[in-house]
Amino acid sequence: MRVLVVEDHAETADYIASSLRAQGHLVDHCENGREGFLSALDNNYDVMIFDRMLPGLDGLTLIRSVRGAGVETPVLILSAMDGIDDRVEGLEAGSDDYLVKPFSFQELSARLAALTRRPPLKAEETVLQVADLEMNLIRRTVTRAGVSLDLQPREFGLLEYLMRNAGRVLTRTMLLESVWDFHFDPKTNVVETHISRLRNKVDRPFETDLIHTVRGAGYSLHG
Repeated sequence: MRVLVVEDHAETADYIASSLRAQGHLVDHCENGREGFLSALDNNYDVMIFDRMLPGLDGLTLIRSVRGAGVETPVLILSAMDGIDDRVEGLEAGSDDYLVKPFSFQELSARLAALTRRPPLKAEETVLQVADLEMNLIRRTVTRAGVSLDLQPREFGLLEYLMRNAGRVLTRTMLLESVWDFHFDPKTNVVETHISRLRNKVDRPFETDLIHTVRGAGYSLHG
Protein backbone atom coordinates (compact mmCIF):
# COMPACT_ATOMS: atom_id res chain seq x y z
CA MET A 1 0.00 0.00 0.00
CA ARG A 2 1.27 3.47 -0.87
CA VAL A 3 0.36 6.18 1.62
CA LEU A 4 0.68 9.97 1.62
CA VAL A 5 1.05 11.51 5.09
CA VAL A 6 0.59 15.30 5.33
CA GLU A 7 1.51 16.23 8.89
CA ASP A 8 3.53 19.20 10.15
CA HIS A 9 4.27 17.77 13.60
CA ALA A 10 7.58 15.96 13.09
CA GLU A 11 7.16 13.51 15.97
CA THR A 12 3.66 12.44 14.89
CA ALA A 13 4.68 12.18 11.24
CA ASP A 14 7.69 10.03 12.11
CA TYR A 15 5.54 7.78 14.34
CA ILE A 16 3.00 7.19 11.56
CA ALA A 17 5.53 6.80 8.75
CA SER A 18 7.88 4.47 10.62
CA SER A 19 4.98 2.29 11.84
CA LEU A 20 3.50 2.00 8.35
CA ARG A 21 6.90 1.22 6.83
CA ALA A 22 7.39 -1.49 9.43
CA GLN A 23 4.24 -3.09 8.01
CA GLY A 24 5.78 -3.02 4.54
CA HIS A 25 3.95 0.02 3.19
CA LEU A 26 5.45 2.80 1.06
CA VAL A 27 5.09 6.22 2.68
CA ASP A 28 5.57 9.76 1.34
CA HIS A 29 5.57 12.60 3.87
CA CYS A 30 4.80 16.30 3.30
CA GLU A 31 5.10 18.95 6.01
CA ASN A 32 2.52 21.43 4.71
CA GLY A 33 -0.72 21.53 2.77
CA ARG A 34 0.76 23.05 -0.38
CA GLU A 35 3.34 20.27 -0.76
CA GLY A 36 0.67 17.71 0.07
CA PHE A 37 -1.63 19.07 -2.63
CA LEU A 38 1.03 18.82 -5.34
CA SER A 39 2.07 15.35 -4.21
CA ALA A 40 -1.55 14.14 -4.23
CA LEU A 41 -1.96 15.38 -7.81
CA ASP A 42 1.24 13.88 -9.16
CA ASN A 43 1.22 10.42 -7.57
CA ASN A 44 -0.95 7.33 -7.27
CA TYR A 45 -1.74 6.68 -3.61
CA ASP A 46 -3.93 3.99 -2.09
CA VAL A 47 -4.86 6.20 0.85
CA MET A 48 -3.93 9.64 2.22
CA ILE A 49 -3.69 10.92 5.81
CA PHE A 50 -4.14 14.68 6.35
CA ASP A 51 -3.66 16.56 9.59
CA ARG A 52 -6.41 19.14 10.00
CA MET A 53 -4.22 22.02 11.19
CA LEU A 54 -1.56 22.50 8.52
CA PRO A 55 0.58 25.44 7.37
CA GLY A 56 0.18 26.57 3.78
CA LEU A 57 -3.24 25.00 3.26
CA ASP A 58 -5.26 23.79 6.22
CA GLY A 59 -6.49 20.20 6.12
CA LEU A 60 -10.07 20.97 5.08
CA THR A 61 -8.98 23.29 2.28
CA LEU A 62 -6.48 20.67 1.17
CA ILE A 63 -9.21 18.02 0.96
CA ARG A 64 -11.54 20.32 -0.99
CA SER A 65 -8.72 21.21 -3.39
CA VAL A 66 -7.74 17.57 -3.91
CA ARG A 67 -11.35 16.54 -4.50
CA GLY A 68 -11.85 19.50 -6.81
CA ALA A 69 -8.86 18.30 -8.83
CA GLY A 70 -10.56 14.96 -9.36
CA VAL A 71 -8.47 12.88 -6.95
CA GLU A 72 -10.76 10.23 -5.43
CA THR A 73 -8.16 8.53 -3.23
CA PRO A 74 -9.57 7.83 0.27
CA VAL A 75 -8.60 10.46 2.84
CA LEU A 76 -8.41 10.09 6.62
CA ILE A 77 -8.26 13.26 8.73
CA LEU A 78 -6.20 13.40 11.92
CA SER A 79 -7.23 16.11 14.35
CA ALA A 80 -7.22 17.10 18.01
CA MET A 81 -10.62 18.73 17.36
CA ASP A 82 -13.05 16.10 18.61
CA GLY A 83 -16.43 17.83 18.59
CA ILE A 84 -19.32 16.37 16.57
CA ASP A 85 -19.44 19.52 14.44
CA ASP A 86 -15.70 19.20 13.77
CA ARG A 87 -16.12 15.62 12.56
CA VAL A 88 -19.10 16.47 10.40
CA GLU A 89 -17.25 19.42 8.87
CA GLY A 90 -14.31 17.16 8.02
CA LEU A 91 -16.51 14.53 6.38
CA GLU A 92 -18.50 17.13 4.47
CA ALA A 93 -15.25 18.60 3.13
CA GLY A 94 -14.64 15.31 1.33
CA SER A 95 -12.76 13.10 3.77
CA ASP A 96 -13.67 9.44 4.17
CA ASP A 97 -12.80 9.03 7.85
CA TYR A 98 -11.89 11.14 10.88
CA LEU A 99 -9.56 10.02 13.68
CA VAL A 100 -9.06 12.09 16.82
CA LYS A 101 -5.63 12.66 18.40
CA PRO A 102 -4.20 11.09 20.47
CA PHE A 103 -4.77 7.79 18.66
CA SER A 104 -3.40 4.27 18.67
CA PHE A 105 -1.54 3.06 15.60
CA GLN A 106 -3.56 -0.16 15.75
CA GLU A 107 -6.78 1.79 15.19
CA LEU A 108 -5.20 3.95 12.49
CA SER A 109 -3.98 0.85 10.65
CA ALA A 110 -7.42 -0.79 10.86
CA ARG A 111 -9.14 2.32 9.52
CA LEU A 112 -6.70 2.60 6.60
CA ALA A 113 -7.26 -1.07 5.74
CA ALA A 114 -11.02 -0.50 5.74
CA LEU A 115 -10.70 2.51 3.43
CA THR A 116 -8.58 0.63 0.90
CA ARG A 117 -11.06 -2.27 0.73
CA ARG A 118 -13.57 -0.06 -1.07
CA PRO A 119 -14.00 -1.11 -4.72
CA PRO A 120 -12.65 1.31 -7.36
CA LEU A 121 -15.00 3.18 -9.67
CA LYS A 122 -15.41 1.63 -13.10
CA ALA A 123 -14.20 3.71 -16.02
CA GLU A 124 -16.52 4.45 -18.91
CA GLU A 125 -15.92 2.26 -21.95
CA THR A 126 -14.47 4.79 -24.36
CA VAL A 127 -11.50 5.02 -26.71
CA LEU A 128 -10.25 8.42 -27.84
CA GLN A 129 -7.99 8.86 -30.83
CA VAL A 130 -6.24 11.86 -32.40
CA ALA A 131 -3.83 11.09 -35.24
CA ASP A 132 -1.62 8.23 -33.97
CA LEU A 133 -2.41 9.01 -30.32
CA GLU A 134 -4.88 6.63 -28.66
CA MET A 135 -6.37 6.65 -25.16
CA ASN A 136 -8.25 3.69 -23.70
CA LEU A 137 -10.41 4.88 -20.80
CA ILE A 138 -11.24 1.37 -19.63
CA ARG A 139 -7.64 0.25 -19.24
CA ARG A 140 -6.40 3.79 -18.48
CA THR A 141 -3.69 3.39 -21.10
CA VAL A 142 -2.26 5.77 -23.69
CA THR A 143 -0.24 4.84 -26.77
CA ARG A 144 1.27 6.82 -29.60
CA ALA A 145 2.28 5.08 -32.80
CA GLY A 146 1.91 1.84 -30.86
CA VAL A 147 4.31 2.98 -28.12
CA SER A 148 2.93 2.90 -24.57
CA LEU A 149 3.11 6.22 -22.68
CA ASP A 150 3.43 6.25 -18.88
CA LEU A 151 1.27 9.10 -17.57
CA GLN A 152 0.54 10.28 -14.05
CA PRO A 153 -3.18 10.59 -13.13
CA ARG A 154 -3.35 14.36 -13.63
CA GLU A 155 -1.45 14.12 -16.91
CA PHE A 156 -3.95 11.49 -18.04
CA GLY A 157 -6.88 13.74 -17.11
CA LEU A 158 -5.36 16.73 -18.88
CA LEU A 159 -4.66 14.72 -22.03
CA GLU A 160 -8.19 13.28 -21.95
CA TYR A 161 -9.66 16.80 -21.91
CA LEU A 162 -7.36 17.92 -24.73
CA MET A 163 -8.33 14.88 -26.82
CA ARG A 164 -12.05 15.31 -26.19
CA ASN A 165 -11.66 18.87 -27.46
CA ALA A 166 -9.17 18.18 -30.27
CA GLY A 167 -8.77 21.12 -32.63
CA ARG A 168 -10.19 23.64 -30.16
CA VAL A 169 -8.17 26.34 -28.41
CA LEU A 170 -8.42 25.74 -24.67
CA THR A 171 -7.56 28.61 -22.35
CA ARG A 172 -5.73 28.26 -19.04
CA THR A 173 -8.99 29.09 -17.24
CA MET A 174 -10.85 26.38 -19.15
CA LEU A 175 -8.21 23.83 -18.20
CA LEU A 176 -8.23 24.85 -14.54
CA GLU A 177 -12.02 24.59 -14.39
CA SER A 178 -12.44 21.39 -16.42
CA VAL A 179 -9.38 19.36 -15.43
CA TRP A 180 -8.74 20.60 -11.87
CA ASP A 181 -12.27 21.90 -11.12
CA PHE A 182 -10.71 25.15 -9.87
CA HIS A 183 -13.01 28.14 -10.14
CA PHE A 184 -10.32 30.44 -8.83
CA ASP A 185 -6.71 31.15 -9.72
CA PRO A 186 -4.53 28.92 -7.49
CA LYS A 187 -1.58 31.27 -8.10
CA THR A 188 0.64 28.44 -9.32
CA ASN A 189 1.96 27.33 -12.71
CA VAL A 190 0.20 23.97 -12.37
CA VAL A 191 -1.21 24.12 -15.93
CA GLU A 192 2.06 25.10 -17.55
CA THR A 193 3.98 22.47 -15.57
CA HIS A 194 1.63 19.66 -16.58
CA ILE A 195 1.53 20.77 -20.23
CA SER A 196 5.34 20.68 -20.26
CA ARG A 197 5.42 17.20 -18.71
CA LEU A 198 2.80 16.00 -21.17
CA ARG A 199 4.81 17.32 -24.12
CA ASN A 200 7.89 15.48 -22.91
CA LYS A 201 5.96 12.23 -23.11
CA VAL A 202 3.51 12.78 -25.98
CA ASP A 203 5.57 14.88 -28.41
CA ARG A 204 9.31 14.83 -27.71
CA PRO A 205 10.00 11.19 -28.70
CA PHE A 206 8.08 11.59 -31.99
CA GLU A 207 8.55 13.56 -35.20
CA THR A 208 5.24 15.45 -35.16
CA ASP A 209 3.99 17.61 -32.30
CA LEU A 210 0.36 17.23 -31.31
CA ILE A 211 0.19 19.71 -28.42
CA HIS A 212 0.41 23.30 -29.65
CA THR A 213 0.64 26.62 -27.81
CA VAL A 214 -1.61 29.34 -29.20
CA ARG A 215 0.11 32.53 -28.12
CA GLY A 216 -2.03 34.74 -25.95
CA ALA A 217 -4.88 32.25 -26.00
CA GLY A 218 -4.05 28.77 -24.66
CA TYR A 219 -3.38 25.30 -25.97
CA SER A 220 -4.71 23.04 -28.70
CA LEU A 221 -4.22 19.38 -29.54
CA HIS A 222 -4.33 18.43 -33.20
CA GLY A 223 -2.36 16.49 -35.81
